[in-house]
Amino acid sequence: MLDLKKDIQSLTTFRRNSADFMKQIKKTKRPLVLTVKGQAAAVVQDVEAYQRLRDIAAAADFHEAARQGLEESEQGLGRPVQEFFAEFEAANGIPG
Repeated sequence: MLDLKKDIQSLTTFRRNSADFMKQIKKTKRPLVLTVKGQAAAVVQDVEAYQRLRDIAAAADFHEAARQGLEESEQGLGRPVQEFFAEFEAANGIPG
């Protein structure tokens, strides 16, 4: 959860106090929103927090792909895997 008084700062303030803000980010594990002319422009965050977000996004992509595949299968839009491999092998000169 963002602390609006501490976690939203101007880019100018961040530049002047970057070492202090980096310590804050490392300690709190909260991202820091940087603003330019009063508008959110960038987010600075701890490397581990960023990696965790990437992992969550990757898992969500996998689950969404699986959900779509199941939905298409239920609608009869797929085809048997043996048919796919036979066509793939023939198209790529792979002996079956």
